[in-house]
Amino acid sequence: MDRSKTIKHTRFYGFGTKWREKSVPVFRIPLLEFQQQDMSGMKTYFMRIALRAGNLTQRLRNLDSFFPPFPYSERNVLSTASGNSVQFAPAKKTVGIREIEAPNSLVLQFGLDHPLALDAGVSLSPLTIAYQTYGELNAAKSNAVLVCHALTGDQHVANTHPITGKPGWWNTMVGPGRPIDTNRYFVIASNVVGGCMGTTGPASLNPATGRPYGLDLPVVTIKDMVRAQAMLIDYLGIDTLFCVAGGSMGGMQVLQWVASFPERVFAAMPIATAARHSAQNIAFHEVGRQAVMADPDWRGGRYLKEGVVPTKGLAVARMAAHITYLSENVLQSKFGRKLQNRAAPTFSFDADFQIENYLRHQATSFVDRFDANSYLYVTRACDYFDLAADYGGTLAYAFKGAKSRFCVVSFNSDWLYPTSASRAIVHALNAGGASVSFVDIETDRGHDAFLLDTPEFIATSRGFLAAAARARGLAPTKNEPK
Repeated sequence: MDRSKTIKHTRFYGFGTKWREKSVPVFRIPLLEFQQQDMSGMKTYFMRIALRAGNLTQRLRNLDSFFPPFPYSERNVLSTASGNSVQFAPAKKTVGIREIEAPNSLVLQFGLDHPLALDAGVSLSPLTIAYQTYGELNAAKSNAVLVCHALTGDQHVANTHPITGKPGWWNTMVGPGRPIDTNRYFVIASNVVGGCMGTTGPASLNPATGRPYGLDLPVVTIKDMVRAQAMLIDYLGIDTLFCVAGGSMGGMQVLQWVASFPERVFAAMPIATAARHSAQNIAFHEVGRQAVMADPDWRGGRYLKEGVVPTKGLAVARMAAHITYLSENVLQSKFGRKLQNRAAPTFSFDADFQIENYLRHQATSFVDRFDANSYLYVTRACDYFDLAADYGGTLAYAFKGAKSRFCVVSFNSDWLYPTSASRAIVHALNAGGASVSFVDIETDRGHDAFLLDTPEFIATSRGFLAAAARARGLAPTKNEPK
């Protein structure tokens, strides 16, 4: 193990954490890619690295020193499997933690010689990116579609989720015969930087300490997320993406892709999104962050090191956020004032109403799969997003000369990212001379409509992508007219 260079870190915007100047021992890990589906514990992860680095016996003797107490070390050794891996059974309550360092997806590692430059003024290395792919890349590498996930999404777009066991979060849009047809396109989806499903985030191990980063991870931005995605796309050898698509925070990434890499995006689909976060949305996010940080188990962001998890605070944050994803009409028609399995109020603070029970269920399922500090980081990234700010305050300049063709989609009942926000994007695209189509879909499903089987949205997406594919010269599918 050699030692890293002394790196000077300065105070950065975010949660008020300050970096200190120091030299730290680190593994110098070469660029590699491997699939971790046979790996269920962090010790396996480090053993794989040690095998590449040499001195395996000595590394294994010292391995336990890299692991903090619960939740990382609360594992039972099942067996020493054949080959170079050891299998561990994570404790049931830490199933979400398992995905941070041993994700059930493809993983790309960038070593110290491939740092990610961050808007905070520092670099992040080593860097891990967890991702999934679907379909096949054609010989010309012209059929790649990058799907960007929303706030609490991940790379599991169209496969069974490894934690929840549910179908992929966008299986209505991605798959054989879907608008993003995996028989035609090569689909890529990565977990964002700052996330908690395998890409480097606050719950990942800090090589400087051997402990989870916590708030020592620099605050990341939407632009940082896109830079990391570009590193992945470069590694895959793809010069130009056929399409970049995503909704909500994913839509912000789409816009940033076109602004940062206009020559690399043939078509773009920003859905239910905005070019900057509004004061109202920043306020909602701040309520959520304060709920997390007010939980006594948050411990200043050091809860993993201290063996606790701020589930109550994160649950409240999720409940508040989930309300913004729905419309008033949906809440009224689905729940109204219906009582939950009772004929009359209990005159207590139990969940008397069905809507209360629903929100509690959403909160419970969420804390099982998401990291509290990651919630702080991804909400902060959205809050900092203001695309026009990098272009003198004029959004049109961000798209000036853009060659991409756009399909901007909004939903009339979405009050989180209302139609007016999409119209502002369209006006800027028109001013910048871009080719753009726009549809505002009438539905009562609110912001979540882009995640659901919304017929007009599915038809719009299918038509736009089919036309773009013809313009790109991609071979049609069997059922598509030539």
